[in-house]
Amino acid sequence: MAELQTNEGGGKKKKGGSKQKKIHVHVDFTPMVDMNMLLITFFMLCTSLSKPQTMEIVMPTNKESDLTKKNEVKASDAITILLNGGDSIYYYQGKPDFKDYTKLKRTSYNATTGLRAFLLDRNRLAVAKINDLKKKKQDLLIADSTYLRQVSEIKGGKLTPTVIIKATDQATYKNLVDVLDEMAICRIGKYVIDKYTPGDKYLVKNLETKGNYQSNFAN
Repeated sequence: MAELQTNEGGGKKKKGGSKQKKIHVHVDFTPMVDMNMLLITFFMLCTSLSKPQTMEIVMPTNKESDLTKKNEVKASDAITILLNGGDSIYYYQGKPDFKDYTKLKRTSYNATTGLRAFLLDRNRLAVAKINDLKKKKQDLLIADSTYLRQVSEIKGGKLTPTVIIKATDQATYKNLVDVLDEMAICRIGKYVIDKYTPGDKYLVKNLETKGNYQSNFAN
């Protein structure tokens, strides 16, 4: 608290004969420090700390049941994406054809002509249904729980493609995260991260050597 102390002794006399009073101001900051500590404690207890963001991914296993389910995937619905580092991405649909390496296509992370455009085109039916559900949720026609359940059913439906992601030694962690972001943006509900095989390396090597690839997506 502030205190005012006066000292009347030892002062010089003014011309009129009266002494000049000196005022000493002493400010006690102890209550302010206590108040700041209380405020800091209050905010620490009432503020929710930032939680780490997680991303759900599906990893393949060596279980016989899982391998059987993986082999049951229709070749026409399967899309294999090969990450080769930088902005270079390759993909092929269905089973790999090692006799015709031109079926392997090269694309990029471009939102309008790259991987996203291709995945949105392949998954357009599911994307349209999910957008309709989103509008109904915004209009309060369906509950959040109903929206999440139906979105999960659409993503796991038979008409949605299955994406297999494989990373080369040149690929970085950022490349993998960018592709996983594309899975969420394009509403891909079925995707796994698999091992890069010598057959995939053979396709990429031949395509880069011959230089016969497409820079944009093609059906």
